[in-house]
Amino acid sequence: MTISRVSNALPAQQADDDFIELYTEGDELFDAMLAKITAAKKRVWMETYIFADDEVGQRFAQALAEKAEAGVEVRLLVDAWGSLFQFYRTLGPMLKAAGVNLRHFHRWYWREPFRYNRRDHRKLLVVDGESAFLGGFNIHRQSSQRYYGAKRWRDTHASFKGALALQADELFDAFWRGDKKRLPQENKQESSVLVPNQTRSSRRRIACIYADFLGGAKQQVCLTTPYFVPDYHTQKTLISAVKRGVEVRLLVPSASDVRLARWAANAVYASLLDAGVKIYEYQPRMLHAKVAIADGQWATLGTANLDYRSLLQNYELNLVSRDPDLCHRLQAQFESDLTEATPVCATRWRQRRWIPRLAEFLGWSVRRWL
Repeated sequence: MTISRVSNALPAQQADDDFIELYTEGDELFDAMLAKITAAKKRVWMETYIFADDEVGQRFAQALAEKAEAGVEVRLLVDAWGSLFQFYRTLGPMLKAAGVNLRHFHRWYWREPFRYNRRDHRKLLVVDGESAFLGGFNIHRQSSQRYYGAKRWRDTHASFKGALALQADELFDAFWRGDKKRLPQENKQESSVLVPNQTRSSRRRIACIYADFLGGAKQQVCLTTPYFVPDYHTQKTLISAVKRGVEVRLLVPSASDVRLARWAANAVYASLLDAGVKIYEYQPRMLHAKVAIADGQWATLGTANLDYRSLLQNYELNLVSRDPDLCHRLQAQFESDLTEATPVCATRWRQRRWIPRLAEFLGWSVRRWL
């Protein structure tokens, strides 16, 4: 799928099943997810990068265990690296004992050491094939104001029903069975579609989506990403968009939980700022959302960062949409986030000292492994 294939005429009126709910607070999202799990009648399918053994993770583990014990089919796919030391010793055995079908994605195996570097970064919950949740939130206390306080991470997630939920159901099942390049059945009348990054026709699916966004934009592109380590092609596409007269605004965290990723991001600031890309650093807390809006008419949100790992290595899943209401709400959230961000000044950035430059060189040198 390319963006042009989603550009068919929108339905005249949006049905309830077509409405996409947005979540920017973890407590609200987790309560909604847990409510759906509790109400499940047939099956609960879930995959996540981080499933922490903390207050949030324990709530989910208890809910999943209770459904499995009640005879509901529960599948849980947890990334081996993302949940390393946070899940295996306690929650994992408890869930298995309750009857949860638990798998660890790409657990370390000495015969295939390099597969450990290819991770399942998707965060997806599908309940009864009727309701689904997708986005950037992991299952951990850092995303909860209730447990983490005012410094909880700022993220974005979506929930949906209808055709999109059926796509999510199909994609989860295919991935669970080992078909990592499956594409969902598309209805050309739908305004939204789920897009995995690894398909039979392209190993750079998400990168192609971003290239389409940037290449097709005529007025404005708004990008939010926590780990901004773009490959050279993406950098050129950003610069080309500015040269065409497109306003490109990039929102990144002021402070990152991965310092090397922050240094690697800083390494590309200068060339982008000189070209006219506007970069803003979100100040209040860790920014973990992955969202893009083009011309107020196209939007994508999901699990993919604008970095080497998401674009080239990890398994990701994004929602791509031209639903006008969703685009409007995402645009409004972006503008709201900008009120709590500080612009990066090109002149001051060029005057930074040699120590930050050395850190940037170090971060950029290991960009493919971050």
